[in-house]
Amino acid sequence: MSNKTFESLAPASLTQSLAQLDPEVAQRIDAELARQQRGLEMIASENHTAQA
Repeated sequence: MSNKTFESLAPASLTQSLAQLDPEVAQRIDAELARQQRGLEMIASENHTAQA
């Protein structure tokens, strides 16, 4: 067995960053992360209790 590195055996999709492989997807993920870090998103719900 030869002494090859992981990088030489792995497909490019495993050794490149997402920004290199798909810049649009990477940008959208970064934008979503920033949106979540900037603010709090509250979801309205109703609470009902049973009458005793």
